[in-house]
Amino acid sequence: MATLLLLIIYLAFISLGLPDSILGAAWPVMQPDLNVPIEMAGLLFMTIAGGTIVSSLVSGRLLKRFGTGKVAAVSTLMTALALSGFFFAPSIVWLFVCAVPLGLGAGAIDAGLNDYVATHYHAHHMSWLHSFWGVGATLGPVIMAQFIIGDPAWRNGYLMIAGIQFVLVLVLFLTLPLWGKVKTKPFAEKASETVEKKLDSVRPLRIKGVKLALAAFFFYCGVEALVGLWGASFLVNMKDLPAATAAQWVSLYYAGITAGRFISGFVTFRLNNKTMIRSGQAIALAGALLLVLPLPLYFSLGGFILVGLGLAPIFPSMLHETPARFGREHSQTIMGYQMAVAYTGSTFLPPLFGLIAAQSTIGLFPVVVVLFVAAMLLSSEWLNKLLHSLRTQREKVSA
Repeated sequence: MATLLLLIIYLAFISLGLPDSILGAAWPVMQPDLNVPIEMAGLLFMTIAGGTIVSSLVSGRLLKRFGTGKVAAVSTLMTALALSGFFFAPSIVWLFVCAVPLGLGAGAIDAGLNDYVATHYHAHHMSWLHSFWGVGATLGPVIMAQFIIGDPAWRNGYLMIAGIQFVLVLVLFLTLPLWGKVKTKPFAEKASETVEKKLDSVRPLRIKGVKLALAAFFFYCGVEALVGLWGASFLVNMKDLPAATAAQWVSLYYAGITAGRFISGFVTFRLNNKTMIRSGQAIALAGALLLVLPLPLYFSLGGFILVGLGLAPIFPSMLHETPARFGREHSQTIMGYQMAVAYTGSTFLPPLFGLIAAQSTIGLFPVVVVLFVAAMLLSSEWLNKLLHSLRTQREKVSA
C-alpha cells in the first residue's frame, strides 16, 4: 500500500514539473499570436510564482485541516483548470487570470507532498521524488514542441498537458483512502520526539534555526534559477559561443541536476542528509569557481555540469531533514515557509542580477554564482552548528 501511494506521489511530481517549463518553450509563438511585448513572459512567470508563494505560506494550515490527499487532489484540479484556461484565453489578460490558480495549486501540492514524503518515507525517496520533477520539467517542452513545430498551436499544447493533469486528478480522488494508512517511518519519530516535546507551544518562525534554514533555501533556489536563466547569456557574451551551443551547455546543467538527484537517491543509503547537503554545496562551489577562473573554454562546460551535480542533492536533502531538525509537529508549516522562501529566491534573485548586469556587465555572472553558493553554505553550516549546540544542551539537562 505504501509502495502504491509512493508511485502515485512520483506521478504527481512528474505532473507538477510539466507546467513549470512550458511557458518559456511556448512564448516565442505565444508572444506574436497574442500581440504583446516580449517582457510579458516575465510578468506572467512572476504572477504564477506569486500564487505559489501565497499557497506555500498557508499550506500548513490547509494540510492540518484537510490532509495531504485532499489538498493534493484539489490543488491538482486547480492547475488542470488553469491550464485549460490557457487554451481558451482570448487575450493576455485572461492568461494573467489563469496564472493565479496555476500558482496557487502548484504551491500547495509542492509543500504538501514534500512534507508527506519527509515524514513517511526514507531519504532516498525524497531525492528520487525531485528527480521525477526533473522528468516532468524536461517532458513539458518536448510535449509543447510537438504542437508548435510547423503549426504554432500552442493552445493545443496547454490542452494536452491539462488533460494529463485531469487524469492525475481522477487518480488522486480515487486513492484518497490510502493517504491515512501509511505509517510514519520510525527513525523520523525518534529523531524529532525530543524536539516536539520542547516546541509544541512555540510558533514555527520562533524556533531556533528556522530562519537560517529559510536563508539556505532562499540562496539555493536563487542560484539554481540564476544559472538556468543567465548561463547561456554569459556563454554567448563572454565566451563567444553560438547561441545554440550555449543552450546545449545549459541543458547539460539541468541534466546534471536530474541525473544527480537520481544517483543521490542511492548515495543516501550510505550518507545522511547533512553530509549530502555539505558535499553538494562543496561540489557546486567547485563548479562555480571553474566559471570564475580564466581557464580554457571547456572548463566552463565542466563548471556548469559540476554546479548541476552539486545542487542536485541539496534541495531534497534539506526538505527531508525538516522533521528531524524542527519536529513533526511543526514540519508541515515550516515546509510551507521553506517552499515560499525558495520560490521567492528563484523569482527575485535572477531578475535582480539582470538589472545589475544591464548596468554593468554579464561577466559578473560567475562571481554572483560563487557568492550565492557561499551564502547558502554559510547559512547551512551555521544552522548545523546551532542545532548541534542545542542538542548538546538538551543532553546535559537530561543527564
